[in-house]
Amino acid sequence: MSKGIGKAAYKPVGVLMGFAAGAIAGVLFRQVWKMTAGDGEAPNPTDEDRRWGEVLAAAALQGAIFSVVRAAVDRGGAVGVRRLTGSWPD
Repeated sequence: MSKGIGKAAYKPVGVLMGFAAGAIAGVLFRQVWKMTAGDGEAPNPTDEDRRWGEVLAAAALQGAIFSVVRAAVDRGGAVGVRRLTGSWPD
């Protein structure tokens, strides 16, 4: 099959999977934050009572988790499209 079919098939799947990745990453981040920081809520960057280090550590952790989840979801979606269409989406 042509590359265009795989790419076209992946677009709507990719959008839906992006939303799912964001939701999964949010849940994972909250769980990891609870385990590592010992408190229930990650700091909000504008929270006056939180230290810089705590705010920046939370942001870095959240970004790393989101990136890994997004990459895993995108890769899984591309593999699925290839199985269905025979083409790897670019």
